[in-house]
Amino acid sequence: MQGEQPLEDTVVKVFRCSKVVKGGRRFSFAALVVVGDRNGIVGIGYGKANEVPPAVEKAVKDAKKNLHEISLVNGTLPHKVMGKCRATSITMVPASPGTGVIAGSSARAVLEYAGVRNVLTKIYGSTSAKNVVKAVLDGLSKLRDKETIETLRGVEIEAVKRR
Repeated sequence: MQGEQPLEDTVVKVFRCSKVVKGGRRFSFAALVVVGDRNGIVGIGYGKANEVPPAVEKAVKDAKKNLHEISLVNGTLPHKVMGKCRATSITMVPASPGTGVIAGSSARAVLEYAGVRNVLTKIYGSTSAKNVVKAVLDGLSKLRDKETIETLRGVEIEAVKRR
């Protein structure tokens, strides 16, 4: 699956958790990471450790285990799609070339590492980084290109011209 290009990774967010103990506070960290080849393969991972670098390493390892293949058409989505995770829902709309990725930081990370270059997004509900990343991945996994739908239905589909 990852033979063509090496996987790149980025940290979406680092979470700090503190526990009060007898001598003061004890901190632990969690990292949310996105990996992808910018060509249709993307994954998300979550790792926890007592320091940031080991948490990021664990998250990258987790993300590489959970890779998803995304169907894209000319650097954008084949059709409008909605993704949902708990209290977060996101609408992703294909855009014309030159538009760029119009999205918040969490959604942008997933879309860029998946290889989407032109898209419009809108998040409804919670904007927590964990839920947004999962909602985007949910939406991307629902995408189907024209050939897949034709083989599933066993019919030819012609393009619809919009005014």
